[in-house]
Amino acid sequence: MTEPVPLPEPRLRFFADLRVQVGAPQEVGRTVHGLRRLIPITGGHATGDGWQARVLAGGADFQLIVSDTLAELDARYTLETDAGDLVYVQNRALRAGPAELMAQLARGELVDPALIYFRCSPQFETASPTLRWIAERLFTGSGARYPDAVAMRFWEVM
Repeated sequence: MTEPVPLPEPRLRFFADLRVQVGAPQEVGRTVHGLRRLIPITGGHATGDGWQARVLAGGADFQLIVSDTLAELDARYTLETDAGDLVYVQNRALRAGPAELMAQLARGELVDPALIYFRCSPQFETASPTLRWIAERLFTGSGARYPDAVAMRFWEVM
């Protein structure tokens, strides 16, 4: 029997800060799974270590309001880097907090981000040979919802 080898402990390395501009919500209504909402993504920007990108209009955040304290988010959009490369982003997230604060967010009101649990798991796809590595890594992040934007910080899981 071989001796067990210690497994590497994950570490986090900064990847990017994003600010995603959003439009007015489109409410589908209460379905069997919860309240469905679609939030249009209208633009924004990303800044990483030595690179920048803009968020292209045309994406959306597909939201499921599961309860008065929990929302499941699934945002899909495209980044265009300063080098001209396109990156498809799918970012799944959980946003949770006290019911009264979640209701304020849903109405588009400002809520202190420290009072809301907002964690995400972004995935990336690109045709760029120089950025191929981002599709081969796991990322995690945290975020904050503002009336007209979502701010996020992503880390690579090392």
